[in-house]
Amino acid sequence: MQKSVTILGAGSWGMAVSQILSDNDCQATLWEYNTKEARRLESERTREEKLVSFKLSDSVTVTSSLKEALNNTSLVILAIPSQNLRVVLNQAQNYLGEKPKFLNLAKGIENKTLKRMSEVVEDVLGDSKYSFATLSGPSHAEEVARRMPTTITVAGHDDRLNRNLQELFSNSYFRVYKSSDLVGVEMGGALKNIIAIAAGIIFGLGMGDNTTGALVTRGLAEISRLGISMGASAETFAGLSGVGDLITTCVSKHSRNRYVGVEIGKGRNLEDILEGMTMVAEGVETTRAGYELSRLKSVEMPITKEVYKVLFENKPPGEAIWELMGRELKSEIWS
Repeated sequence: MQKSVTILGAGSWGMAVSQILSDNDCQATLWEYNTKEARRLESERTREEKLVSFKLSDSVTVTSSLKEALNNTSLVILAIPSQNLRVVLNQAQNYLGEKPKFLNLAKGIENKTLKRMSEVVEDVLGDSKYSFATLSGPSHAEEVARRMPTTITVAGHDDRLNRNLQELFSNSYFRVYKSSDLVGVEMGGALKNIIAIAAGIIFGLGMGDNTTGALVTRGLAEISRLGISMGASAETFAGLSGVGDLITTCVSKHSRNRYVGVEIGKGRNLEDILEGMTMVAEGVETTRAGYELSRLKSVEMPITKEVYKVLFENKPPGEAIWELMGRELKSEIWS
């Protein structure tokens, strides 16, 4: 793979990924949809509201022009919130070269269609010849930007692309494993954000480690059940993009989804919480999609159901906890 890469999306993860590529001697172009913000980032080389104490490498080009960003690129990285991916792809498709290669970073499910990100790309591009992979795992941008050791999984049906992406991204602080289970990696990355909101609620309510341990364990069980029902491999959920990402997101101070839950547990209104955030908490919208998918697939997901009721039906968080604790007693099963 040639070392000329375009990153669509100049949020915290897009910027952190640009640093990995720069460290690996790749020429990266970073696309920011807002022209004013793109000019500021190009000039100041930083966005403190997105990534504190981070400076963009001098080798990274910033632009607000999709035509310019996609000119002669060998790889298109999709660092766009899941609910905005379709819109950006519709705009970008006129500038894509032949047989484009995509690497998705978004961890979500499209609400209106209940489609994974790979399915959204397929919807937009139709029968066009392209290659697609997704990158997922325990990888907060704040720590990657500080070059803290991180391991992650790249998944897709094109093993050659997976191997190329391994080589492109791996270095002394960023190690990439590969997987052919695209469904499992996408579902694990998306659904763990729902459980992270629940973990935040527990903390906000003042509950302890016992409660959190139970939540993470049973959360993994229901994530696995839904993923398996959609064709994923059970083993994937025991890996980096499953339990690894789940644990990290549920306990980390960097987690936007956990933050939303913490504030809800403290009694704040969801709308007010989201209005005060500068970055997207994917788990809020994914809760809608995950809940609808569980109903569509007839998969039992009690934690997801209760988070949905707390977020969108104004159910008191404490009541939701005791609802879960008072369910019918049963055997511990995973699938």
